[in-house]
Amino acid sequence: MNLDHAHVAIIGAGVAGLTAADALAGWGVQVSLFEKTPFLGGHAIQLNCKATDACVKCGACVAEDKLRRATRHPNVMIHTGTQVEAVSGRHPYQIAYRTHSPLVNADRCNGCGICFEKCPVPGAILQGRAPRVGPYVAIRRDLCRFFDNAACTLCRDACPQDAISLSDRAQTGTIQADAIFMATGFSPYNPSDKPYGYGRFANVITSLDAERLLREHTVMKRPSDGRAAGRIAFVQCVGSRDAQLGHPWCSKICCGSSLRMARLIQSRQNDAQITFFYIDVQTFGKDFQSFYRNARENIRMIRAIPGDMLRTDRDELKVIYFDPESSASEESVFDIVVLSVGLLPAGDNARMARMLDWAADESGFMPLHGGERHHAPAGIYAGGAATGPMTIAESVSSAEKTVFDMIRYLTAS
Repeated sequence: MNLDHAHVAIIGAGVAGLTAADALAGWGVQVSLFEKTPFLGGHAIQLNCKATDACVKCGACVAEDKLRRATRHPNVMIHTGTQVEAVSGRHPYQIAYRTHSPLVNADRCNGCGICFEKCPVPGAILQGRAPRVGPYVAIRRDLCRFFDNAACTLCRDACPQDAISLSDRAQTGTIQADAIFMATGFSPYNPSDKPYGYGRFANVITSLDAERLLREHTVMKRPSDGRAAGRIAFVQCVGSRDAQLGHPWCSKICCGSSLRMARLIQSRQNDAQITFFYIDVQTFGKDFQSFYRNARENIRMIRAIPGDMLRTDRDELKVIYFDPESSASEESVFDIVVLSVGLLPAGDNARMARMLDWAADESGFMPLHGGERHHAPAGIYAGGAATGPMTIAESVSSAEKTVFDMIRYLTAS
């Protein structure tokens, strides 16, 4: 097949999907990129740069670069707010999809924030994730009062760019694709059932919540009152390495991300006292040894996972844990607790696997790359965190490797 006539569908526009889209487009392949949410970039685009006096290879800038490159390439057709409904046929595949009305015109919206000020329902308007690529905001239909009884149009009426349309007419369409790349990414573990008070205590947050707070503020602020948090705890392996949950795997990104975040906080807040609760520390990056040595000198490291967490009368968080050094139960008090949540299979994996007639593995992740060894139908591939927990760098590498496999398949077809 002449690659200029080839068409590939990519399902998922996180860092792996964006990497694959840009790489395939560079080979002359036409790409249809499907993303079910209103925003491109997946979880990676939410990450805050953690450089202090030098780059620490956190990968946040990589996600932004992949996003800009993919969105600017003329061979990439982007479908946000779009759900793949059905896949049928072989060589080519017939893909049916449904696209929700975006409600906010990305070309008109300038991110002024007036809609946030006017909306009476917390969380009904979502902030865009990418700092320089639209859309900048999106509206949640399940919370917006207009879609309840059409009683509220405050955001639309106040928008100075006339960028908001509350019409909810979905559009359907079909395409033909010579190959399909599953880049559905991961789902973060929801720690509500853990004994840490997430969802009950405002100052117990997840690592992704902490990333967003550090993007919005110079220092780590407590959600309950906006005060800078001086005593901060990071709790590792929340929802991963947990046989009782059926999640025995290491999520790989948590140790590096949390320690980099801790050092960033300390570089911005000289008085910040940080405690790191862990099972063991996953190595990360070629400079791991020097970085980890420096972190241990500045961070209180406790090789234990807390058993309970209580809110005090002063709106502090009392963390109870077993200290292996003293062989006794100990208590420490913090202003904020960050739960490093594990990476789980994307919620769409099972549905998409059935649609593609390709079984996910026991964990729920997709097999690593397509091919007969994994009993994937010809032309079906998976990469990035859809196949298991990965760092940003590993997701990029996985996507690039998968693209070469796809190019070989397409040229031989």
